[in-house]
Amino acid sequence: MQKIILDTNIVVSAIIQKSYPHYIVYEHVFEEQLQLCLSKALWDEYCEVLARSKFTKIPHFKNNSDIVLNRLMKIAVFYEPKIFLDIIKDKDDNKLLELADESNANFLITGNHLDFNITHYNNTLILSPRNFWENFR
Repeated sequence: MQKIILDTNIVVSAIIQKSYPHYIVYEHVFEEQLQLCLSKALWDEYCEVLARSKFTKIPHFKNNSDIVLNRLMKIAVFYEPKIFLDIIKDKDDNKLLELADESNANFLITGNHLDFNITHYNNTLILSPRNFWENFR
């Protein structure tokens, strides 16, 4: 089974609109066709971001985010990275590469191409949700 890491922006997008992130999360991760890799640091970020007050304006966001978080908690495999990297300009995003290193994930899916201007880290391909959906799913 392929292992993936989802940047927080992908989880948010999956909840807000039916687009590539939504299909990846609901049709592949939830159906356990892909193994979601998480670390405590990334999980904490998911929880913090999804609880932001700016999302209260979006109908049903809180309920949908609770459903997504509960499902992800049940099916994800947690890893504890043992290295600390300083590769990505936004220092907080280095935790994704640290998780990629520890989990040996096949893919890191992100919508943040300003900070993730690299195409891979070790054996992990870094892709947009569209690129993943169209070429690797």
